[in-house]
Amino acid sequence: MSLEFEKPILELENKISELRHVTSDNRVNIAEEIARMQSKADRLLVQTYGKLTPAQKVQVARHPERPHFLDYINHLIDDFTPLAGDRNFAEDNALIGGLGRFQGAPCVIIGHEKGHDTESRVYHNFGMARPEGYRKAQRLMAMAEQFQLPVITLVDTAGAYPGKGAEERGQSEAIARSIESCLRTEVPIVSVIVGEGGSGGAIAIAVADRLYMLEHSIYSVISPEGCASILWRSGAHAEEAATALKLTAQDLHQMKIIDGIIAEPVGGAHRKKEETMENVGRQIEKALRELTPWDRTRIVQDRRKKFIAQSRNL
Repeated sequence: MSLEFEKPILELENKISELRHVTSDNRVNIAEEIARMQSKADRLLVQTYGKLTPAQKVQVARHPERPHFLDYINHLIDDFTPLAGDRNFAEDNALIGGLGRFQGAPCVIIGHEKGHDTESRVYHNFGMARPEGYRKAQRLMAMAEQFQLPVITLVDTAGAYPGKGAEERGQSEAIARSIESCLRTEVPIVSVIVGEGGSGGAIAIAVADRLYMLEHSIYSVISPEGCASILWRSGAHAEEAATALKLTAQDLHQMKIIDGIIAEPVGGAHRKKEETMENVGRQIEKALRELTPWDRTRIVQDRRKKFIAQSRNL
């Protein structure tokens, strides 16, 4: 998938690829021309990503090639054991959680999975969890508290699933209870928004002692398209809405909603997945080191104070 604002860069990269193919086949020495074009492409990439608009950051945050939850699991977590079901209704494939080892230490990890192709996206419901997903998250947080294991959450969802069945089974109540579980759990919680952080579906697992965002991720109460359809009665104003919503990592860090920004490789996480995941891993490791050891009562008090202070700042 190519983003509209990336087209000049992609055209250059395609030409470079063609020239390298010619060099390989015909043994023509055009290394200098390739180097010149590569330098130009690199400069253009830096310039483009150095001045992204909020609407363009929305596009980058939604890029299907960004690393998703299962990618982070495979790269950062050892001995991952998924735990299924909410012990009430069913399993939810959009919100995955379980036990694993991060840097050798046991933890509970929970996150949204969007999927990489049509089949997996349908299976994971495009990362939009139903009530049973958030009730599963509550169950896993209770287990983490029982065994005194830190919780890591990775957020990447357009929002909770708004279907009729989900509403009938208490979607809003499940999200509210999940937020309550985050506030009450007597172990450290570290959360990272790795793509989209949409509405209550995101905040349900993002009420944490440390909350970080990848450089080109977004976090908002509503999507730009939804905001535009409400305020302007037209999705054509989505770009204007993206700016007004203050949904970028830079805006939210300035407002002290998040605790820090995790750098992405030049050109976005979709260009260098492993580097991105390593950056996320280092930040999580640093946060857990700061929070360990913990006092069960004190950590809950500090978390509540943090969010009360944030609400007063808004």
